Amino acid sequence: MIDEKDQKIIEILKEHGDFTTRQIAKKTLLPVTTIHNRIRKLKQEGIIKRFTIDLDYKKLGKDFSAIILVSADYKVLRELKKDQHQLAKEISFLPEVEKVDIVTGGTDMVVRVRVKDVEGYDKFLLKKFQNIPGVDRTQSLIVIHER
Repeated sequence: MIDEKDQKIIEILKEHGDFTTRQIAKKTLLPVTTIHNRIRKLKQEGIIKRFTIDLDYKKLGKDFSAIILVSADYKVLRELKKDQHQLAKEISFLPEVEKVDIVTGGTDMVVRVRVKDVEGYDKFLLKKFQNIPGVDRTQSLIVIHER
């Protein structure tokens, strides 16, 4: 269970993952050693799983983003002795893939993809993604604005 102090630390880290313990201490009015110990505890307990960065994809030349709704072909997966989790893991290793979630409903997986442009997406989707054994149907949602 986390308390109000832990929650304050988490909120600061969500916005400013690069802050030092001294900067967090200044914002929370807690001692630096307290901040250090609480962050260490939050990591040990698995509440903080990792620290990450927020990239400017336009500057990286990957400003085209799409979400692919994927239906798995369970017959093919059984033949390959794979399950949905293994297929999701295989998909997640593709360099264009940012995130893979297994979901419920009419879709089995939601895949977030980043590439340079429409041509890059066309090449990725038709020549790479749809040829993965176990991928049955896809529906693409093109992201027109991100927050």
